[in-house]
Amino acid sequence: MKQIIAQPLTAKAFAPFGDVLDATGTADKLINQGLCERHHDRAALDFGPDGQAGISIFNAKARSLPYQLDLVERHPEGSQAFLPMHGNPWLVIVADGSDQPGDIHAFLAAPNQGINFHRGTWHGVLTPLADPGLFAVVDRIGATPNLEEHWLDQPVLVTAPEGAQSCT
Repeated sequence: MKQIIAQPLTAKAFAPFGDVLDATGTADKLINQGLCERHHDRAALDFGPDGQAGISIFNAKARSLPYQLDLVERHPEGSQAFLPMHGNPWLVIVADGSDQPGDIHAFLAAPNQGINFHRGTWHGVLTPLADPGLFAVVDRIGATPNLEEHWLDQPVLVTAPEGAQSCT
């Protein structure tokens, strides 16, 4: 079985697949009488010509590392953002490729990081590493199908980076 090591989630490393949503760097502006930093417009949301934005709440069962990946999916009609509603690290898995998934990449997201997958990006399912696995998900709502699943010929084992604390 192929094995990959989850890397820290950074905007640069994740850029080919989507946007990292966090409050790093200097805020774009101060609002609410100077008591709130606004990190403005952090994701390229894309809902296609016949879609609209929807916000759903997902509650996924926690997984642990090492994690065996055997399925990836994509949303050809729109982007999809995962925003954790918990204070725990979580796993983000993506794959290169357009028609078929290619090389698999895994990222270990910090508790304060969300992500937005670009339209059509192959990715693993929502993978919290601790309970609760509560996320707000912003994605396309529309009448046309927006989910394609692909079972991998060979599973991939995703492991924690060396020196990382155990995630269960």
